[in-house]
Amino acid sequence: MQTILGSGGQIADELSKELNIRYTSAIRLVSRKPVKVNETDILFKADLLNADEACAAVEGSEVVYLTVGLPMDTAIWEKQFPIIMSNTIHACKKNNARLVYFDNTYMYPQTPDVQTEETAFKPNGRKGKVRAGITQMLLREMEAKTLNAVICRAPEFYGAGKTQSITRALIFENIRSGKKLKVLLKDNKLRTLIWTPDASKSMALIGNTPDTYGQTWHLPCDDTRLTYKELIELASEIYEKKFSYTIISKPILQLGAIFSKQARELLELLPRYEYDNIFDSSKFKKRFPEFRITTYNEGIRHIMNEQK
Repeated sequence: MQTILGSGGQIADELSKELNIRYTSAIRLVSRKPVKVNETDILFKADLLNADEACAAVEGSEVVYLTVGLPMDTAIWEKQFPIIMSNTIHACKKNNARLVYFDNTYMYPQTPDVQTEETAFKPNGRKGKVRAGITQMLLREMEAKTLNAVICRAPEFYGAGKTQSITRALIFENIRSGKKLKVLLKDNKLRTLIWTPDASKSMALIGNTPDTYGQTWHLPCDDTRLTYKELIELASEIYEKKFSYTIISKPILQLGAIFSKQARELLELLPRYEYDNIFDSSKFKKRFPEFRITTYNEGIRHIMNEQK
C-alpha cells in the first residue's frame, strides 16, 4: 500500500496516476474530501491536524507521500504546517512506513546563487521560516535514523490542470482568458520552472528507489532556463499569437498590499523575481539519466492544447 497525504491537488493527482501506472494499484488517497484519480484508489477521509486520524490514515502503508498544500496565508501556515509534519512523522514511525516529503524552495536565500541540495537555509519572511522549520523537523529524524524518509524539493511550477503558481496565474491563465500578461519586477532574469507531471513522476521514482532515502533531491527541470521575456516569446510562437505583457513594479505591489491580502502574502517572495533563479537538479539527472524531462516547448504546447 502506498498512501498520499493531501490528495486533490495537481501534484497529488499526477502522483497517483504515476504510481498506478508503474508501481502499484494499491493507492490510498487521504484528505478531508478525497476523490478518486484511478478506479482502484482507496479513499480515506482524515484531518491531518488530528494525530489519531493521521495514524489511522497511514496504517498499513509501505510508503507515504506528504503533498499537503495550504492556502497562501501566513497565519494558517504557521499554525497548521508544524502540526501536520509532526503528526505525519509520528504516524510513519508508529506504522514503520517510509516517508516521501514534497518540499519547495521557500527556505533558500532569495539570491542569484545557484541552488543545490547543499544550499543552506536562509528564509526570507514568515512563510519561508515555516517551510525551513518543518523541513528541519524532518531532517532531524533522518539524521538520527529514527525515520526512513526522503525529501523531494521542487522550484516554482508551470503546468496544466489544477497547477497553482504565480507563473500559471499571471502568464498562462491570462492567455486563456484573453487578458494582458503580467510579469513581476523584471522580465530579463532567468527562471527555473518545473513541469508539474515531471515533479510527480520523479517523486514516485524516488519513493520507489530504496537507495534514495536519507537524502534531499532536487526534482528534475529543463536546464534551458528562460527569462519571462523569452518564455512569453516562446508562448507567442507556439500559440501563433503575439502576447504583450506588463511588468508590475515593486512600488505598485507594495501599494496593492495595503488593500489586498493576496498582494501582502506575495511580498516576501518578491526577491526571487528580482534575481536569476537557478535551481540545480544535476544530482537527480546523474542518478536517473533515463528520466525524460519535459521541455518548455512541449509543456507550453500541452497547456495550449488543454485550453482549446
